Amino acid sequence: MAQFTIYSEGFEPFTAFIEGRELWALERFILAGGKGCTPITEPDPRWSAYVHKLRKRGVRIETHHEPHGGAYPGNHARYILKSRIVKGGAQ
Repeated sequence: MAQFTIYSEGFEPFTAFIEGRELWALERFILAGGKGCTPITEPDPRWSAYVHKLRKRGVRIETHHEPHGGAYPGNHARYILKSRIVKGGAQ
């Protein structure tokens, strides 16, 4: 479990304690920066669930749909963190 202060445009900053796979996903978002994460670059079958749970907590995440080729062509989501996240207390 880790403590984060979350800053989302138009909202007061707040503190959240994140754990488990939501923590894993949030850390991936922080590392990815503005390029975001996809299930292709950060393999995990439950990205949409982690994004949904983080959004319910107030974390702002945008979804962009991108085409992909390969053996199973189609579309995938690119999730981009739009909130500013600070690990620990407010800064």
